Formats: sequence, C-alpha cells, structure tokens
Amino acid sequence: MTQNQSRAVLAIATGKPVYIQMAVNLARSFKWWHKDSSIKFFLATDQKNLLPNDLSDIEIIEVQSGQYGQGFSPKLHLDKLAPAQQTLFIDADCLCVGSLESVFNRFAGRAVSVVGTTISQGEWFGNVAAVCQRFGVPALPKFNGGIYYLEKGEESDRIYAKARELEPQYDEIGLVRLRNRPNDELLMAIAMALHNQTPILDDGSIMSDPQACQGGVFIDVLKGKSKLINPPAPNPKHQAWYPFTEVNPVVVHFLDYYTAIYPYTREELRLELVSAKKWSVCAADMWTTLFCSIPNVSVRTFKDGLRPIYRKLFGTNSVSVSNRI
Repeated sequence: MTQNQSRAVLAIATGKPVYIQMAVNLARSFKWWHKDSSIKFFLATDQKNLLPNDLSDIEIIEVQSGQYGQGFSPKLHLDKLAPAQQTLFIDADCLCVGSLESVFNRFAGRAVSVVGTTISQGEWFGNVAAVCQRFGVPALPKFNGGIYYLEKGEESDRIYAKARELEPQYDEIGLVRLRNRPNDELLMAIAMALHNQTPILDDGSIMSDPQACQGGVFIDVLKGKSKLINPPAPNPKHQAWYPFTEVNPVVVHFLDYYTAIYPYTREELRLELVSAKKWSVCAADMWTTLFCSIPNVSVRTFKDGLRPIYRKLFGTNSVSVSNRI
C-alpha cells in the first residue's frame, strides 16, 4: 500500500465475482478522469486475481473473505481500511463522470461526512424520532451510503468504533434490516450524530441514483455527462421525497438491479473497449450503439408498449432475486 497518500478513493469488492466486476467498472471510470491527478484508487478485495491487466496500476488492499463481516458490515470498518489522510469511499456499483477533486475540497476538514440532509422525524429504516430520543440527539444525518468521506484521526476512529459497537444492537434499537442485514447507513447516522458530524447538503451535484430519479438516467462516462430525471408530480414516477427534478452528479450510483440493465451495461462495455482493448472513443461509441443501445432501447420500447396488455392477461411478474444476494 502507498504510504502518506494525501487523497484516495477507496472501493470494497469481496465475495461474489459480481462485486469485483462492478469495482472494475468504477476503477476504469475513475482512471479515465484522473490521468494526471494525485488522487489514487485503492481497492480492498479478497480476489485480486480477477482484476484485468489494465488495472494493474491501482493500489490493492488485500483482505480475507469475511474479515470485516458480511453484507453492509465492511463499510463500518472504513477507518481501518482508509489509505490516505483524506479518503473518499465510493460503492463499487457507482461510475464517475468527472474529476473528484472538487468533491474532496467540499468535504475537507470534516472527520466523517456524507452527502445528504438531516431528519428528526418520520420513517427511515425505523422511527426516526424514537431513535433520536433513545440516543439524545436532535436529528440524524439522512443519506445514501454510496459515498463516505473520512479523515484519519482520533475523531473518525471514535465514530466508526461507535458504529461497530451499535451493530449487535441493531434490532433492539428498533431499526429495520435491509436485505435481512443491518444497514450501515443507520448505524453511521447515529454514530455521526453522537459526535456532532453533519452531512454536506445534497444539491444533486455529487451523487444521485435511478431510484431517486425514475424518469430516466442519461450517462456518458467518457464524455463526462450525466443527467438524471425525477419527473414532476403527478407523474407516477415522481419521487416526492427527492427535492430535485433534474440533477447532473459526478458520481452515479446504480443501486440494486440497475447494474444489470441499460445504460449501465452500455457504459460497462464502452469502458472495457476503451480501457482494456484500447479502442478509440469513436469506435467504442459506434460498436455500443449498434450492439447495445439500439437493441436495448428497441426492446424497452416494445415492452413498454405491450406491458398494459400483458398485465391484463397475465398479471405482474414476480420480483427476481438480485445477483448480489
């Protein structure tokens, strides 16, 4: 591991090979936008042998399978894995569409932080008011755990230690599990609140995701473009809890099954063609348009047109099991 690194991006990919492949895509998108940057990319993994040759220059943190727990638990150990004075953790199922220098600048000086807002009531994997009362805090940071920022020091160590201490009490606290596992976001939110750590106010410029913006995801990693749409009410796809109708984040978080469908699959292919196979951007664009974009858009249009008829005849399909579980 590189020592005395000032700024670093950290991803974790352990267990199923699908996580390694997602981390490969993230690393390729990072490298595309940080050719001349001092920010280094670190990957904590138990399967470094699965990494392609074009990523031989990223830094590897070798971990053992299950060393930091299962599910979301490894994210409660970022203080142990953080390789730099300033570390930006990014979930493996994200893609970068630009430089992260400005993101580091916005976080600088905070022991631990996230992108989000604060809440004191309502439901967020449990009764927020009850949780605040139990721990004697006025509010909790509410955020998407696709990004965590931390600076090395005693304060960040204490925050992560508290989150780990709370994990065995997850059910007792009254928190709702995610995929039958403790959700790191709630544990980190409580630990941060107890140590007076606040989020950077979410303005849609750092990170967003297709669950918040169900009106469409438009992304071009190689050209540095992203646009996510949350259609206004009364559109049935409108997400009332999300305060924006259009955002252009530098990090797009492809939660859940979104890594298995277009446009993530197109960007995955483009990155492989340009990074691993050394194709030109123009050639990669032409290939993915012919063999990815046109087929996927055509199938989607066809399905959308027939879906009302199908549902009348056969009902709705059952939810498929995620390849991440």
